[in-house]
Amino acid sequence: MGLSGNPQSEIAEETLDPQDWGALKALSHEIVDDSIAYLRDIRDRPSWRSMPAEVKAFFTSPLPRKPAGIAGIYRDVTEKLMPYPMGNNHPRFWSWYMGAGNYTGALGDFLAAIQGSNLGGGNHAAALLDQQVVSWCKEMMGFPASASGTLTTGGSEANLLALTVARNAKAGVDVRELGIAAIDKPLRFYASDQVHSCHRKAVEALGLGNRALRLIPTEKDFRIDIAALRQAIAKDRAKGFKPACLIATAGTVNSGAIDDLNALADLAAEQDLWFHVDGCVGALLAISPENAWRVAGIERAHSLAFDPHKGLHAPFEAGCVLIKDAAQHRAAFAVTPEYLESTPRGLAAGAWLHEYGLQTSRGFRALKIWLALKEQGIDKFGRLIDQAIAQGQYLSGLIEKEQRLELLVPTTINIVCFRYRPAQHLTEEALKALNTEIMLRLQEQGIATLSDTTLRGRHCLRVAVSNHRTRYSDLDLLVGELLRIGADLGP
Repeated sequence: MGLSGNPQSEIAEETLDPQDWGALKALSHEIVDDSIAYLRDIRDRPSWRSMPAEVKAFFTSPLPRKPAGIAGIYRDVTEKLMPYPMGNNHPRFWSWYMGAGNYTGALGDFLAAIQGSNLGGGNHAAALLDQQVVSWCKEMMGFPASASGTLTTGGSEANLLALTVARNAKAGVDVRELGIAAIDKPLRFYASDQVHSCHRKAVEALGLGNRALRLIPTEKDFRIDIAALRQAIAKDRAKGFKPACLIATAGTVNSGAIDDLNALADLAAEQDLWFHVDGCVGALLAISPENAWRVAGIERAHSLAFDPHKGLHAPFEAGCVLIKDAAQHRAAFAVTPEYLESTPRGLAAGAWLHEYGLQTSRGFRALKIWLALKEQGIDKFGRLIDQAIAQGQYLSGLIEKEQRLELLVPTTINIVCFRYRPAQHLTEEALKALNTEIMLRLQEQGIATLSDTTLRGRHCLRVAVSNHRTRYSDLDLLVGELLRIGADLGP
């Protein structure tokens, strides 16, 4: 036993800090240099590439039991991980709808991890910065300063939080205390048949069941049919259901269609419905000089979900939900156990941010957004959105000039739906097989990454030009390669 009488005093105490800070500093400088080169030279790499068998096998190795040198581990990262990304930061990545990240945001993630703050709340600088970013988001979207909001993992969580508030506000009973079984009339939520699948998951998670989400037909332009919506609401009332929430889409994933937000806001007010806008694709058009008019009325929503990791190109993850009635927002989630009570001074004197969502422990995702907005200014991001829409329109023009390419729906914003169509007649099934093969060859050859979808029974290729690194020459290249591969495949 040691002199202190403490039996633990003779046992070596451990830490995760390095023994050699100098060596770690040198490696860190190397990592930064490599990271800058990785983004600087991104055009020299394929947009995507398949992993060889030995790389896939590397990621099946057993749980490590003993320590290994960090320099060797970093070599594994550079050889096995970095060359095989999803590719959404590449200038010719146009699948689904994603942001392309930015280096300043990556530094923000690094600094946030170094500072290590838990954004569940409290009296510290990171919590204030988080609140400032939410305030900026309210300003961008035209929401009042009295509204509340919280940063989330992404749009799916943001929509879930908003629909939770909507359910509780319209239930007519204390759902948190009594549960959904106490609701007198089954609730009904309404959205277009183009709504994102996360809303189905949300109503199911809320215990309402998928049948509570009424999918309303869309018009020719894929915007919700307001006459059909009105009829559905009336029929549900007659059957004893309670219409509760109207979900508008500001930018569908399939085609970029934007519902008539002002008309839907009017209808929601008339029918006493909660008006929610899923703006994960298009809400940030509100900051663009030339295209903000497309989302007029978004500021009238009771709640709004959108993604800074799309239009603001924050590194993943970064979503946001705004709720106009802050009291209703807090009432949906706040729980104050004895170990999280506020104090008049000290660390627990600050706001408890976890009271506005499901996570008690929250990452410091605000810093990457804050740094990029401070560095670039919101006007720059607005111009980038206009640029992406102009590029989408440019691609549409190229497609319309080519006899072997067919635009399947007019391009609304920066999502372009089209297909390769040879001169001779092919069945829909054969066209789907041909276009899928073209898409896969574009990916496998590292030329460009597209996705596909089906619009009213017609399969199509889909390009979402949401990448700040994309140039018009990339779109010229895409069309040329589409025609080349299509001709190679025949018929």
